[in-house]
Amino acid sequence: MKTPLLIFAFSLMLAAPFADAQTGEFYSTFGSEMIFSFASIDDNEQDASGVLRWTPVINLQTMLNYDFAKSFGLFTGIGVRNVGFIYDDYIDPVSGDKVKKKFRNYNIGIPIGLKVGNLDRLFVYGGYEIEFPLAYKEKTFQNEVKDKFVVWFSKRVPTVYHTLMVGVQFPYGAGLKFKYYLTNFHNKDYTATIDGTQYKPYEGLNSNVFYISLTFSLFKNTDLYYKQELKTEGKYSAL
Repeated sequence: MKTPLLIFAFSLMLAAPFADAQTGEFYSTFGSEMIFSFASIDDNEQDASGVLRWTPVINLQTMLNYDFAKSFGLFTGIGVRNVGFIYDDYIDPVSGDKVKKKFRNYNIGIPIGLKVGNLDRLFVYGGYEIEFPLAYKEKTFQNEVKDKFVVWFSKRVPTVYHTLMVGVQFPYGAGLKFKYYLTNFHNKDYTATIDGTQYKPYEGLNSNVFYISLTFSLFKNTDLYYKQELKTEGKYSAL
């Protein structure tokens, strides 16, 4: 947790010259995103492709924003995110059969980033986000039979994910975001035991998730937008 805090403090120092006492203010926003995810997969030195995974729920996030000026600001926050990937050609390390796998985590994320542009209308943003996996789910499809299990705080995945993001925020709340997970999705050293035999199911599996998402009210909601419009026109005063 020290690294994100140091990044945030350093960003504050960099932003100081841009500060404007009339525009500087803290405010919060609450939004969601619809995720379209893929993964770059290297399975035992063999390139493979992931299948598009559409995740409309549950991806919720609250942001704490600070705008130093009309064109520059910082943000942090906390959110919950459903992220994973689909792999059609997974080779089961026990049976040797080719099966279809769906992997996903529910993660708690804490972002730190910068916003640049017209913060009342159209702007771009980017930053870093650390994510902590909570609930891991794995589904296996073979010969029209589905098997699945869910594990809380599973050792099958890392304890933290490090990610980078960039996006664009449009007026009235809609936006687009791209995110890349620097951390491998699975813990390759995880050891499972079946019938007394130990094996590592993800030993050769290198997979980095990335996604494009449609965001809604992530940094600006309709109500906030209209309040700013009325404030600019001198027709709105805070209660």
